[in-house]
Amino acid sequence: METKPDSQTAARIKEKLSDEWWRLNNLYWIMDESGKKIKFKPNWAQRMFYNNMWYLSLVLKARQLGFTTFIQIFILDRCLFNSNVRAGVIAHNREDAAVFFRDKIKFAYDNLPEWLKAERPATKNDAGELLLANNSSIRVGTSMRSGTLQYLHISEFGKICRRFPEKAKEIVTGSLNTVHEGCFVFIESTAEGKSGPFYKLVDAARKALAEGLELTKLDYKFFFFPWWKKGSYRTDPKGITVTKDMADYFQTLEDEHGIKLDDYQRAWYVKKEAVQQDSMKQEHPSTPDEAFEQAIDGAYYARQMLWLRKNHRICDVPYDPKLVVDTFWDIGRNDQNSIWLMQRAGMANRFIEYYSNSGESIQFYAKWLQEKGYVYGTCYLPHDAEVVDYTRADNKTRAQVLQGLGFKVEVVPRVNEKGEAHQAVRDVLPTCWIDKTNCSEGIDGLDNYQREWDDKLGAYKSAPLHNWASHPNDAFEQFARGYGAPPATKQKKRKKSWRTR
Repeated sequence: METKPDSQTAARIKEKLSDEWWRLNNLYWIMDESGKKIKFKPNWAQRMFYNNMWYLSLVLKARQLGFTTFIQIFILDRCLFNSNVRAGVIAHNREDAAVFFRDKIKFAYDNLPEWLKAERPATKNDAGELLLANNSSIRVGTSMRSGTLQYLHISEFGKICRRFPEKAKEIVTGSLNTVHEGCFVFIESTAEGKSGPFYKLVDAARKALAEGLELTKLDYKFFFFPWWKKGSYRTDPKGITVTKDMADYFQTLEDEHGIKLDDYQRAWYVKKEAVQQDSMKQEHPSTPDEAFEQAIDGAYYARQMLWLRKNHRICDVPYDPKLVVDTFWDIGRNDQNSIWLMQRAGMANRFIEYYSNSGESIQFYAKWLQEKGYVYGTCYLPHDAEVVDYTRADNKTRAQVLQGLGFKVEVVPRVNEKGEAHQAVRDVLPTCWIDKTNCSEGIDGLDNYQREWDDKLGAYKSAPLHNWASHPNDAFEQFARGYGAPPATKQKKRKKSWRTR
């Protein structure tokens, strides 16, 4: 049974209690990966984060680095040793919220020294809330819209953004607005595609870091913790074969990023990748960029996009003035309008540019194309191009307007089943080379075009999620079905053509 320390020991401890870093290294107990109770000691990543944290901290990370544990211990410590603190923790679902509270916060508090708990008694310690006698509290849930918080921790925000876009919007508009300037927000996650506010926040924070901007209390500071910095991610290379693809990957890391891995690290990565396969770069990224490039669960073209990358098809694709440029459209006025620009060279389909905008007329896009100075072949338009352009008094369709401006036009009929269009894209992607810079937004769209998630069933729906990625995909479908499809199929399916003769 624990005894209260003698007066001399108590005096020494009391002196130490004023040191936050000492408290974080000596007061708290956690469960390790095997379920064993151990004294919490911050690891290398947690120490680095603590020494450099900002008011608004954004953490992109590899798996199993302990950020969820550290941040919740840190917040618990701030509540224990400061009065009138309000803190919130957001998990991506109710089950995780319950586990966070039980295994992170409640466990750490329940295992404090009894004398300390007597000085910091809990008046509530269940149902997802720890309320202390000093009027400080931590709540755990899936949203934190009400009240005012001094500390907010959002765990796996990338996953929330991908699977629950409405919940992500609620967090941005509701929960983040409960935290005022000068208080603390911790957002940590693995990457799950380039959709939603997590990617946008990371992108903005990375740009600020690259430009060396001085951060205000309302700016996010970016942190990245890769797998190769964790000392335990290594294994004996004896008997492990490094394939040519893996060797090329490791060489690229060294040549382009200065990341030099030893044989033990390479062996660990090879063995881990054999199990993780397509999820490896998402769960254990070497660089921030590859974390977001990784194909995501539910993506329609995950395997095809991975194949393009492995075969260096997403690269620099220069414009060839000897070849015409064909264009492929998704048309919208108040919605997003997307255009892919492609040149056919032999059997290769070379995408040199992607452009998108919204709220503009068909004439605007025609002018943009004309100003590029390319020699154009055919503009492949979706079926709704046969709708009358209501900005005109002559009742011309969008296809007719574009044709009147000097472009050859072909309308691709509406597909009967969306699955047919998806398969057409899958079939034609291996024939493509895509410019990594001028088509970056379109590439992101193909990467992130995905099935909608059904939270109640815990599975993906058969229908696609309609978001920003739908537009580059729909434009690319005009290529797959109108240009890239086999001639017999195209001839059978086409009902009407606006092609000039």
